[in-house]
Formats: sequence, structure tokens, C-alpha cells
Amino acid sequence: MIEHIYSELKIGDKGYIEKTITETDVYLYAGITGDFSWLHVNEVRAKRGHFKTRVVHGMLLIGLISNVVGNRMPGAGTIYETQNIDFLRACYINDTIRAQTEVIEKLPRGRVKLRTCCYNQYDEVILDGRAIVIPPREHIIEQTLKQISEG
Repeated sequence: MIEHIYSELKIGDKGYIEKTITETDVYLYAGITGDFSWLHVNEVRAKRGHFKTRVVHGMLLIGLISNVVGNRMPGAGTIYETQNIDFLRACYINDTIRAQTEVIEKLPRGRVKLRTCCYNQYDEVILDGRAIVIPPREHIIEQTLKQISEG
């Protein structure tokens, strides 16, 4: 787990994860949220729709961004304050997605503005947004490990 505190962050710092979105991922997400729209789970009906095939839930992709925020950049202990997203392209089953955050501004009161994006395997931006997050002000993981080792 990665933990960047506010004072360590610099404009341009980036973090990302990559994941190939499988049919199983789509069905698990549908089961958790109850969103069984034919856009996502009915290939026969989806063939007659706008995209001509099933598409991945947009909110599943935002969950990948949340993963980056909470585990990579800024990392552990970060709290979301706001998130806006523009969906630019569809994501399809078996696309490999790179969810990425980039520090674009350090704000007052310990907040950080991030650019939040997902790219497909062709390096096309499929969603683009901005988030304001509150990273930790001190290293919690480091302190916890020290306390454990001291017994």
C-alpha cells in the first residue's frame, strides 16, 4: 500500500493501475449494484443498441479511479471530497484499462486537485475528470508499523 502525505505531493505526480475488464467483472458489478441494464448484460439486445455490443458500466471504471486514489496516488488514508467525470468513449468487455490520477494543483486546507482519467489499450482517453481529495497529513502506515515492531 502506498501513502503519500500532503506535504510530499508535487504537481505532476502520477499513479495508475491497469486491468483487463472481463465479462465476470461486469456481472459481479451488476450483481453488487443491481444494474442489470441490457446495455451491460444482454448481448442480443445490445446488438440493436447504440454501441452494437455490451458496454462496461461507467461507474465500474470510476471504481478503478477510486482504487488509484486510495491505494496509489495519493494513496492510503486519502478521502474523496468531489469527483466530476466526462465519459468520452465506451469501454467494452476485454478492454484493458489504465486508470490514472495526476496531481494538478495543491489547494488550501490540505486538499489536492487531481486529474482522473481512464485510457483503453489504444491509449485513448475514455473518461476524463477532476477530483478534489484530502490526503493524510502524516504517515499512518509508517507509524503503525513502528508501533507494532516496538511491541
